[in-house]
Amino acid sequence: MQQSRLMSLAESVTNVVIGYVLAIATQIVVFPWFGIETGLGEHLTIGLAFVGISLARGFLLRRLFEAIRMRSAR
Repeated sequence: MQQSRLMSLAESVTNVVIGYVLAIATQIVVFPWFGIETGLGEHLTIGLAFVGISLARGFLLRRLFEAIRMRSAR
């Protein structure tokens, strides 16, 4: 059975939100270990950069694997 488009969207949004929260929490904990002091606003901005990169990576990998699947189906 295939996943519906709505459920695919819900899964993607959930993944991004959880990833964003984890990125912020990780930065708040790890940055001070390396002497990097930033405010919450900077953490949020850095987290958005990571989210953008993650979204692009996920999209490109999905398209790559779909192309491989389609090629092997021929």
